[in-house]
Amino acid sequence: MSHIWLFFLLASLVSGGLSGQLSHLSVAAMQGAQEGVQLSLALAGALCLWSAVSRVMEKSGLSEKLSQLLSPFLSRIFPETCRDGAARSFLCANFTANLLGLGSAATPMGVSCVRRMQEFSRDKTRASNEMCRLIVMNTASIQLLPTTVAALRSSLGSSHPFEILPAVWVSSVCSVAVGLLAAFVLEERT
Repeated sequence: MSHIWLFFLLASLVSGGLSGQLSHLSVAAMQGAQEGVQLSLALAGALCLWSAVSRVMEKSGLSEKLSQLLSPFLSRIFPETCRDGAARSFLCANFTANLLGLGSAATPMGVSCVRRMQEFSRDKTRASNEMCRLIVMNTASIQLLPTTVAALRSSLGSSHPFEILPAVWVSSVCSVAVGLLAAFVLEERT
């Protein structure tokens, strides 16, 4: 990835130099950096809030109750993972964070779930079918409440940041369904 960014940087510098626009390039770079910091701060508030809510849910035992509620659904997709209590808890927390549109907050829980999956995996050198399905679900993620996108829209001046809900619901359900179907069809039968 660093090679790609280096290529973009060098291409920008060469293009700016050849066109005599290096001063505009430096102004654009500074403006982009400033906007990046502002965006990060706008998104950090929502991420901190939902991370704290997640922690409160864990400490209050609500996470475990949610895990039991989601288990019948998730055990059909992840039968081996749901046999392990810790892995099931991480999986349910990850799934819930994705439902709330908190992709960044869901990542640590997904990584913890994959680590637990690796512990009881037969082949430690390859991703299991369930690991691949988890990656598909994380990447596509059904979002009932896209809080990160709403925070981004709000920070950019949208007066109705949640007006995108129906489109998000349809597109996320379709993407997860197609992704899981592809994962089941292409999974390695061992």
